[in-house]
Amino acid sequence: MTTTTLAVLVPLLPFLGAVAGLLLGRTAPGFVRPLAVLPTLTAAVLAVVVAVRQGGGEPVQAATRLTPTGSVPIDLALYLDGFAVLVAALVGVVATCVQIYSTAYLREDPRYPSYAALVSLFTSAMLLVVYSGDLMVLLVGWEIMGICSYFLVGHYWETPEARAASLKAFLVTKLGDVPFLIGLFALATDAGTFRITGVLDTVATGGLDHPTLIALLLLAGVAGKSAQFPLHIWLPDAMAGPTPVSALIHAATMVAAGIYFIARLLPVFTASAAALVVLAVMAAITMTGSALAALAQDDIKRVLAYSTIGQLGYMAGALAVGDRGAAVFHLISHGAFKALLFLAAGVVIHAAGTNSLAAMSRMSGLARRIPDAYWTMTIALLALAAVPPFAGFFSKEAVLVAAEHTAIGESGAAPGAAGWTVLIAGLVTALLTAAYATRLWLLAFRGHGTEAPDHGREPLAMTSVLWLLAIPSLGFGTTYGYFDGWFDGHDLAPTTTTAVLGTGVAVIGGLLTYAAWRSRAPRAAALPEAATAAAHAAHPDAPPSTVEAEAIAAHTPAYGSIASAPDPADPGRTLLGPLHRHAASGFHLDAAARALLIRPVMAAARLVGFLDREVVETYVRGAALGVNGLGRLVRRAQTGNVQTYAGWLLAGTAVLVIAAVVLSTVNAGS
Repeated sequence: MTTTTLAVLVPLLPFLGAVAGLLLGRTAPGFVRPLAVLPTLTAAVLAVVVAVRQGGGEPVQAATRLTPTGSVPIDLALYLDGFAVLVAALVGVVATCVQIYSTAYLREDPRYPSYAALVSLFTSAMLLVVYSGDLMVLLVGWEIMGICSYFLVGHYWETPEARAASLKAFLVTKLGDVPFLIGLFALATDAGTFRITGVLDTVATGGLDHPTLIALLLLAGVAGKSAQFPLHIWLPDAMAGPTPVSALIHAATMVAAGIYFIARLLPVFTASAAALVVLAVMAAITMTGSALAALAQDDIKRVLAYSTIGQLGYMAGALAVGDRGAAVFHLISHGAFKALLFLAAGVVIHAAGTNSLAAMSRMSGLARRIPDAYWTMTIALLALAAVPPFAGFFSKEAVLVAAEHTAIGESGAAPGAAGWTVLIAGLVTALLTAAYATRLWLLAFRGHGTEAPDHGREPLAMTSVLWLLAIPSLGFGTTYGYFDGWFDGHDLAPTTTTAVLGTGVAVIGGLLTYAAWRSRAPRAAALPEAATAAAHAAHPDAPPSTVEAEAIAAHTPAYGSIASAPDPADPGRTLLGPLHRHAASGFHLDAAARALLIRPVMAAARLVGFLDREVVETYVRGAALGVNGLGRLVRRAQTGNVQTYAGWLLAGTAVLVIAAVVLSTVNAGS
C-alpha cells in the first residue's frame, strides 16, 4: 500500500474500533477488549511505518475536495512532514499502552465498553489533528477530543469531584475555542484557503492583513486546549478521571494538540513579534507558577498534572523563540515519560489504597510491594527532572538552547525579550521541577510507619507497559542527532552553558528538597494517624479503578481539601514557606475565575431570567388575557336566535346608511 493509504488507515482504524465497541459492548462483551486494543495497536504500527517511509524528507501530501462552500473550500487533506509522522507515532504507542493497561485497571468496571470506545475515538481524533492538512478538518478532531474528554474525565460520575471536573474541563476549553474558531475564519479569509500549505504560502509572501489579531485569537484556543495560563485551571481537577485517561490526555492527545497546532502554523505566529512576546510571557508564567503549585499538592496525580502544565510551558516557550523543532522534540520526550508517570501512579494508588502523599509517607515497604512501578517511576522522575542521560535532559536542553540563541541575538526568529523571558523562567522551573520530583519520590517510596498492604503482584497488562515506556524515557533523548532532519534541520544538541546551568539548578533543587525532608521527618507524628487513615479507600482489596475512585472521594473529607494535606512533615512547606498555602490552591485562580467570570455570568443569567419572567411573560400573559376577554364578549353575542341576528343586521345596515348620508351631505356642502 502507498504511504497515503497507510496514513488514511491510521486515524480510521481506532474510529472503526470505537464504533464496533459501542455497538457490540452489550450484545458481545467478549469482543470489547480485542476491539479496544487491536485497532489501536494496528494504527500504532502503521503510524511507525508511515514515519519510516516519510523519513524526515519532503512532506507527503494528498487532498480531495470535501465540499464546495461558495467561498473558501474545505478539503479532506493529508500533510505528512517529519513533525506529523513522529507525533502520530507517539500518539499510537501511548494510546496502545493505555488500552492494554486499561484492560486490567478497569477489568470489573461495568462501563468499560463505553470507556474503551471513547478512548479509541479520542485517539482517532488526535491522529486526525496530526495528519490533517486542512484547518476545518483539523477543527473536527479538535472538538471531538473536547467532548471525549468530558465523558472520560467524568467516568466516575457517581463522585461529585468527577462530575464537576468534567464540566469544568469542557467549559474552560470551550471558552478558548470561541476565539480560536474566529481566528481560524479570519486566517482563512486573509489566506483565501483552509489548506495549511496555502496558509503558509500566504504568510511567506506577506499576505496576512491582520497577523497579530489572528495569532492572539488562535493563542486563546491553544491556551485552553494545552492548559496554559490563565486557562489551565481545568487540568488539575481533571485528575478525578481514571488514571489511564490522565495518561492519555497529558501525554499524547488533548494537551499536546495546542502545542502541535502552533508548531504546524508557526510562521503565522512569527509574523507578529507582539504575539511571540505574549506567548513567551504566557509560557513563563505557566511553567513557574505550575511548578510552585506542584510542590504543594498532596494528591500524587495533581502533582503530575501541574507538572504537565509546566512542561507544556517549556514547549510553548520554545515556540515563542521560533524553534518548533525543540518544542516537538520535548513534546515527544515528555509524552513518553509522562505517560509512564501516570500509569505508574495508578499502580501506586492501587497498592497504597490512597492517592495522598501524606498517607504514603507514613507507610513503609511500598517500593518492595510494587518493584515494577518503583523502578520505572524512578526512571520517569529522573527524566522529568532533566537528569542526564535521561530523555528529559536532552529535550529540555533543546528548549533552553533555543531560548539562549534568541536572547543573545544569534537567532532572529523572535524578539530578544522573548528569549530572555523563556531562558530565565526555564532555569527557575528546572530547579522547581527537580524539587517536586524529588519530593514525590521521597514521600511515596521512602515512608516510615505501617507496613504497606500486600495485594499481590499487579497484573502483567499493567506492569508490562511500564517497562515499554521506560525505554524511550531513558534513551529517546540520545537520538537527537538522528532526528535533526525531521525537525527542520535544527541542531538539537545541548550546549555546555545551558547543560551546566540546567543540570546544576536541578541538582540544587533535588538536594534542597532532600535536606528539607530530613529536617521535617521528626514532625510526622503531628498529623493524627486517623486523618491519614481516612484518606484511604474503603475497599483496598478492590480492583484498581474502584480503589482510585474511593481514594479520590476520601481525600476531601480526610483533609478538608482535594489538593493539599495539613502535613507538618511535608518538605514542600519548608521550601515554599508562607507561599505554600497559596500554591496549594493554585494561587487562587479558581476563586478569581469565580469572582470575575462565573458570578457575573450567573448574575446576568438571573437578571435575564427575571426580565423574561416579569417583563416579557407579563406582556405575553396580557396579550393572551386580552384576546381571551375579547373572545368572551364575542361569544355572548352568539345567542343562536335568528331574530336577534336579523335585528343586529338591520341595525348595522341602518348605521351604515346614516353614515353614508351624513358623509355625502358634508361633502356636498363643502
